[in-house]
Amino acid sequence: MGSESSAKYIHMVQHLIEECIVFNMSKEECMEALSKHANIKPVITSTVWKELEKENKEFFEAYTKRREEIRASSSERSESTSQRIPNILLDSSNKKDDDINDDI
Repeated sequence: MGSESSAKYIHMVQHLIEECIVFNMSKEECMEALSKHANIKPVITSTVWKELEKENKEFFEAYTKRREEIRASSSERSESTSQRIPNILLDSSNKKDDDINDDI
């Protein structure tokens, strides 16, 4: 994989992580979802997530606090949201894969 393809792959993983964040997922939930639905190794998701945390420390501190508040007030995520996550990740992954394959 060339450096341009690697950069696009990392950008795709970043985008998918952002999609997980929209659904208020933890790093572990995101790693599991991307592994299962986008065939991305958990170590890659974890590495990109950690880099995002370094670059956006204040955001992730607020995000973690908000997740804890939501968890305290809501016992489980809505079923419709959890059913939509795989489709969103798959759609996003397919679009990015097409972009990467166009460049190869």
